[in-house]
Amino acid sequence: MKNKKIRYAVVGLGNIAQVAVLPAFKNASENSELVALVSSDDEKLKTLGRKYKVKNLFNYRDYDKLLSSGMIDAVYIATPNVNHRAFAEEAAQHGIHVLVEKPMALNAQDCMSMLRSARNNDIKMMVAYRLHFDPANLEAVEIAKSGKLGDLRIFNSTFTYQVTDPNNIRLKYEMGGGPIFDIGTYCINAARYLFQDEPVEVSATLLSNPKDTRFTEVEEMAAVTLRFKGARLANFVVSFGAEASAMYTLIGSEGCLTLEGAYEYADDMTLTTSINEKEKVKKFKKHDQFAPELEYFSNCILKNQEPEPSAIEGLYDLRIIDAIFESARTKRSVKLEYASKARRPTAKQMIRKPGHAKPETIHAPPAHE
Repeated sequence: MKNKKIRYAVVGLGNIAQVAVLPAFKNASENSELVALVSSDDEKLKTLGRKYKVKNLFNYRDYDKLLSSGMIDAVYIATPNVNHRAFAEEAAQHGIHVLVEKPMALNAQDCMSMLRSARNNDIKMMVAYRLHFDPANLEAVEIAKSGKLGDLRIFNSTFTYQVTDPNNIRLKYEMGGGPIFDIGTYCINAARYLFQDEPVEVSATLLSNPKDTRFTEVEEMAAVTLRFKGARLANFVVSFGAEASAMYTLIGSEGCLTLEGAYEYADDMTLTTSINEKEKVKKFKKHDQFAPELEYFSNCILKNQEPEPSAIEGLYDLRIIDAIFESARTKRSVKLEYASKARRPTAKQMIRKPGHAKPETIHAPPAHE
C-alpha cells in the first residue's frame, strides 16, 4: 500500500468542518485525500466543492449511494451529535472506515452498538480526540507520568464560553446539545489521560439561570466531581453562559502544572509547571490539530492497526456522561465499575502541523467568537 491515499468524505458541513476539517486535508495530503462532501445544504455543497475542488457532492438522502459507490475509503462525521450513530453504522455496514467527532454518541448504549458494528464489519473506527496528538497536552501527559509532580492528587478544570445565538444547535436538546456533550467531554477525557485511570464515582450538579431564555432545553452549566482510586479527585465546570475559559491544573504532592487554552484549536497554549518552587513556562503556538487526526487514522487503515482513540475511548467517556446525568437527576453520587484502558495517548503519537488562516464560512455561524 505504499503511496496509497485514504479517500475521505466529510459528512456534515457545519462550522467545525468548514473552519478546521476541510482545510486540514492540505496538511494531511501525504496519505489522506478529500474526495466527497455530504450536506443537506445545496449552496454549501456547491461553494465548498468549488473551493476545495471536490466534484462528488451528495445530499444526506443519497448517503447510501456514496457509501456503495466505491469512491471513498473513510468518512469524517461532523454532523450534530444526535446523528453520529446512524451515519457511523451505515458507513460500517458498507465496509467504510469511520472517524467520528466527539462525543461519539449520546449514551453508552449507542456507543456499544457502534462498536459492535465496527467489529462485525471489520472496519476501523476512531473518535476525533484531536488533543491525543497535540504537543502541549501530550507534554502534560508525559510530565504527569514522569513522577516529577509526585503523587497526583487533584485535577481542576474550566471550559466555558457564551453561546450567543439562541437558535444554535448546542442549545437544542433533541440535537444532543448542552455543555456536557459539547465541551464536558474534553474535561472528562483530560482527567482520564492525566490520571491514566478511570473514575470510580461521579457526582454532578446541572444549573441554569431561570432568567436566561437561551437555556430552556439544556443546562447552562454543569459542575462535576470524578473520584479516582487512590483518593484522587477531578473537578470541572463547563458552561455556555460564562466568559471564555479553557484550562486545567493538575496538582501533585510535589508540584503542579497548568495548561491555559488547553482545549482550544484556534489559540496558543501556555504550559506552566511549578516543581520544588521553580516555575517553568512554555508556549505552544496555534497549529493545525485536525490534520494529525487524519494522517494518524489513515496510517492506521493503511497499516491495519487499531487507533489509540478508538471506539472504546469514546465509550468510556459516554459511560461517565451517563453517570453525570444520572447523578444530577437523582442528586446522588453514582459508582462506576469497569476495567481501566490499556492504551492511553503518549508522546509517541505527537504530530505537529502548521496552522492556517481562518477560512470564510457559509451558513455556519460559530458557537462563539
